[in-house]
Amino acid sequence: MAVLPSTVVHAVKSNLTRHRRRPGDPDWPDDVQWQQLKAAVGGRLEAVRPLMAPCTASPVAAACGVLLKSLGNPFFVGDQPGGTQVSGYLDAWTPSSSAYVISASSTADVMAGVNFAREHDLRLVVKGAGHSYQGTSSAPDSLLIWTRAMNQVTVHDSFVPQGCEGKVAPVPAVSAQSGAVWIDLYHAVTSLGGRYVQGGGCTDVGVAGLIQSGGFGSFSKGFGTAASSLLEAEVVTADGQVRIVNERSDHELFWALKGGGGGSWGVITRVTLRTHELPRYFGAASGKVQARDAEAFRRLVARFVDFYAESLFNPHWGEQAGFGPDNTLKVSMVCQGLDKAQAERLWAPFFDWVKASPEDFSIVEEFGAWAGDARGWWRIEGNGSMIPDTREGAPKHHGWWKGDQAQVGAWLHGYDSLWLPAALLQASERARLVQALLEAARHKHLDLHFNKGLAGAPPAAIARTRDTATNPAVCEAFALVIIADGEAPAYPGLARPRPDLDAAHRNARNIDLAAAALRKFAPNAGSYVSESSFFNADWKSEFWGANAARLAAVKARYDPEGLFFAHHGVGSEEWSADGFVRL
Repeated sequence: MAVLPSTVVHAVKSNLTRHRRRPGDPDWPDDVQWQQLKAAVGGRLEAVRPLMAPCTASPVAAACGVLLKSLGNPFFVGDQPGGTQVSGYLDAWTPSSSAYVISASSTADVMAGVNFAREHDLRLVVKGAGHSYQGTSSAPDSLLIWTRAMNQVTVHDSFVPQGCEGKVAPVPAVSAQSGAVWIDLYHAVTSLGGRYVQGGGCTDVGVAGLIQSGGFGSFSKGFGTAASSLLEAEVVTADGQVRIVNERSDHELFWALKGGGGGSWGVITRVTLRTHELPRYFGAASGKVQARDAEAFRRLVARFVDFYAESLFNPHWGEQAGFGPDNTLKVSMVCQGLDKAQAERLWAPFFDWVKASPEDFSIVEEFGAWAGDARGWWRIEGNGSMIPDTREGAPKHHGWWKGDQAQVGAWLHGYDSLWLPAALLQASERARLVQALLEAARHKHLDLHFNKGLAGAPPAAIARTRDTATNPAVCEAFALVIIADGEAPAYPGLARPRPDLDAAHRNARNIDLAAAALRKFAPNAGSYVSESSFFNADWKSEFWGANAARLAAVKARYDPEGLFFAHHGVGSEEWSADGFVRL
């Protein structure tokens, strides 16, 4: 038997038995070392209090009352170091506060935190706004680097990435620190600047996190993903270096940041995104109808599929159509580049077809289509579709969509997603698509997010998206189906009725059955990393497809010791489920 050199034996043994440190371990940093870190970050290090701590201390105290009133405000939740925008996921994860948090105000603070975590072998967590269905911005016994306070936004008339002067043409762009949320960019770029930046639909989602997941918004069918608009990023990698990455500098890392998953590559401190010419109009179409019986529902679904394929499968239309077990179709779609008259004329044939059969179809919510000035889409004042953040000191442009309210603090029973290939829209395949939707909807309500599949988008938008780490299946899909359910917030320490776990598990099972029914018709379709099942066993292939191997190589180069860990993130298979023990 061959004998390995002692240095190799030591390295192998260390690798196999490596444990990150927890409080109470002999080599957990002592008080002096924590104080040294605190001094290095200008005093912005503190122990983390759980979100519900004021109510745990005294349920009748004024601070508890303020907290309970504020839990429905996503900006408030995001402003708490122990806050997560989802309050947990059945049998998957529960919010758990880090041991310490660095409330970073500069790249230097981030560097200090990364170096400290690496040198002391700590579990490191990165958080901006805390939007993670997978629980990746929450971990007990960890050091949290929190970038929420780094939220400066700068608009550029002409931007050239560093090192690209004279090699690429300048373009209009916007730079944002990683703690900015999308409403900050929409306000600066669209409301004030009259241009468009591709971002997320939820206004309080963090900019950096969305880009690393790929990033879809209401109008991504027209402009591509947020990741595909990335021109440059500043990122602190595991070795503590600050890197300015773009097409010509650390190209592979730059590519991995564009859809390779959040929390796996480093701490992004700044991003710069291409901006686009703003369409004159943004608009919407909405309504809800219920079919009398299963046969009428089949006719309704078939008619809508035909209507979508023939009239809506183009860069103009995004957002959702939902199909329910109660034989309902709910339309919640948006458009760009069409005026009110165009939108109304387009939808009239479908609306009229439904209304022509009152014996088969009941209108639950009246149908309608409209459009207006795109520049005012995200303005809070006078916008009945948005809820303003009225807290003292909150930016006047901060608000969230009423339609997103149920997501704030939700406790998830289950979640899954898969892309539907555009080939299913061919006339010869539509019957199969209709059958798939009917079979899935018998188990659980499903939403087709047309803006999260890029088939039908302009060629330039598709080409930019192909040059990202996102599963290439997104470019061949006309929609992402999302099947999910949950209930009211269940943050640890929140007084509320005990959840009905039997009902929650039935819900989770029905989500699984609905997803399985669709995968039977669309095998190997892929799933979106940020909106997916926590329990997806084939996550590498589902999230990144043919890009998985290339991502693994980038991880090995820039983070060989796995400092950056996220559930189902690239390289996470080398660690225990909690990220503390290297396997």
